[in-house]
Amino acid sequence: MPRPFAFRLWATCALLALPAAVMALFFGRPLLAVLAFLSPGPWIIWQTLVARSRGLGPAIHRFTTTEREVWLTIDDGPDPATTPPLLDLLDAHQARATFFIIGEKAARFPYLLTEIVRRGHTLGNHTHTHPHATFWGAFAKTTGDEIARCDTAIHAAGLPPTPWFRPPAGLKSIALHPELAKRQKQLVLWSARGFDTRVRTPEKAVNRILRTLAPGAIILVHESGPPHSPRLAVIQSLLEHLARERYACVIPPSTQLAPK
Repeated sequence: MPRPFAFRLWATCALLALPAAVMALFFGRPLLAVLAFLSPGPWIIWQTLVARSRGLGPAIHRFTTTEREVWLTIDDGPDPATTPPLLDLLDAHQARATFFIIGEKAARFPYLLTEIVRRGHTLGNHTHTHPHATFWGAFAKTTGDEIARCDTAIHAAGLPPTPWFRPPAGLKSIALHPELAKRQKQLVLWSARGFDTRVRTPEKAVNRILRTLAPGAIILVHESGPPHSPRLAVIQSLLEHLARERYACVIPPSTQLAPK
């Protein structure tokens, strides 16, 4: 964990625990004060760093369906090197997906956003600069700016705003849900992922996804990442497996999305 990241995380824990510790000292309970000061640490770390945690607010991890359907979500584009072949790959498998795009990339390549939507896919907001090391501890203004600037890039491409948001690496913060509520957005995370930016073979990533694959799963993959990561190969292999298992990649309607 980078030093600035760790420092800000523990500083947040200390700030939240300080009032309880002061009260314990006021009533002459030094041991209780120490315990009060330290107790929020593990809880805060869990809520900010673990995508499936729900203590800071609701998130969509799955959708309701009685069919063999999954929601394929693709993070970190658009990219002229990967988006066009990825769109061709999705077309070949008659798959629909949601692209959680980074605003500063969208501002450079707005035509790719238009092409994504023209091909029958949808967009999600993935912040403007993808500040994965600091977003978890950002205050309301910074959090809101990251969301708003990405929305601006989508609007500049002539496209309507998206109701969906995903934070970098799934990291949440205390400021996130109020800022999403202001903009009428829902937090969309995932139920299946293969860590495709960290592995070197597609099979390893796909096998991880398959462990938690079920109807209504939200699958997380990436189109951008380290040069050695087999991102498009992962998506191709995954789509082939889904086709063999007769799964359809769909974009679920809002009536099938229930935050928890």
